[in-house]
Amino acid sequence: MSLTSFSPSWSDTTAMAAAARFLLRTAGSKASITNVNSCVHSKLGLTPLRVSPSCIPHAKTQKRHAAHFTFQPDPVSTKYGPMQKMNLFQSVTSALDNTLASDPTAVIFGEDVAFGGVFRCTVGLRDKYGKDRVFNTPLCEQGIVGFGIGLAVAGATAIAEIQFADYIFPAFDQIVNEAAKYRYRSGNLFDCGNLTIRAPWGCVGHGSLYHSQSPEAFFAHCPGIKVVIPRGPVQAKGLLLSCIADKNPCIFFEPKILYRAAVDQVPVEPYQIPLSQAEVLQEGSDVTLVAWGTQVHVIREVAAMAQEKLGVSCEVVDLQTILPWDTETVCKSVVKTGRLLISHEAPVTGGFAAEISSTVQEECFLNLEAPIARVCGRRTSWTSEFSISPPIRLNLILSQYMLTTEIARRLFRMH
Repeated sequence: MSLTSFSPSWSDTTAMAAAARFLLRTAGSKASITNVNSCVHSKLGLTPLRVSPSCIPHAKTQKRHAAHFTFQPDPVSTKYGPMQKMNLFQSVTSALDNTLASDPTAVIFGEDVAFGGVFRCTVGLRDKYGKDRVFNTPLCEQGIVGFGIGLAVAGATAIAEIQFADYIFPAFDQIVNEAAKYRYRSGNLFDCGNLTIRAPWGCVGHGSLYHSQSPEAFFAHCPGIKVVIPRGPVQAKGLLLSCIADKNPCIFFEPKILYRAAVDQVPVEPYQIPLSQAEVLQEGSDVTLVAWGTQVHVIREVAAMAQEKLGVSCEVVDLQTILPWDTETVCKSVVKTGRLLISHEAPVTGGFAAEISSTVQEECFLNLEAPIARVCGRRTSWTSEFSISPPIRLNLILSQYMLTTEIARRLFRMH
């Protein structure tokens, strides 16, 4: 039984206790659960891990759509020059502004981008650069990407916006069978490497079925494209500029829950963050935690929780580029810690965590002290429960608890 195979309707205290009881069941009765109606308690000489409503401060008065994490800004650096306070969508706007200013062939197009887009990422750009360089398209994703391929082949820098990642699937054939293969089928005589496809991505707490998906794994199976997901404003601007400059078609997924929630000091001038390089955000010695996008902030909180409650030192890695991903950094970390836990919002079955797990198993088998763990989305679609159910905060807090208890399980297997 996997961590994600529980019923989709678990939101009450009883379900929480049942989940905790299952997760802490280890060989030789090394852990047990007591007082399940109030707090979860571990008989391991550790500080109790608390999950019931009475143990969560202000849980009963929590707003329905409160974020399930706290954004942690990066340390301020003047490496790239003057800084300015920006949220994530403003940093995207800044990157697009820099590109339009420096590259006369650059054009931005998509549904509603002319007035700024539904998330305001292109606000003001049409007025500044003209309607020939920032313009709306029909509501036709395959047409948007097909048009972008043609522009890129003709030599322009094409920046396409898909209004939501959930609606990128009508363009799947154009991306996978055309954009990704254009260079290969022409023997490098032609390519559409100047194409970048942006799309808001991930859950937001009220997106339900068609505005909550994380489809990165669908594209990770396809050679010829790059897939990138930032965790905050600094990374969003630097990685987006790298995608635009890269000579391969890139898909740039933007965590929409972070558009306004993530605020950081961002360089005003253009700069690039290298693709295919993971970043170690926190050094640790006991277990490696890998995530990308929004989930990076969740595992950072989990790392703090594991240190406080379990005395476990976690190494936190932001993958940043999904394809091609940085195997060297991840494997180096796992060799040091001996344990790996991967977490993402997308469903666990066929998720990109499986690719990471398989590669690490092949490369670091003799260094592993415990089986690799995946704590990912449920094997179900996002439903309206996440839009209308008052206990949403408790569901998401439980996901953090699941991560922490899974770390504990991996450590206990040694004994």
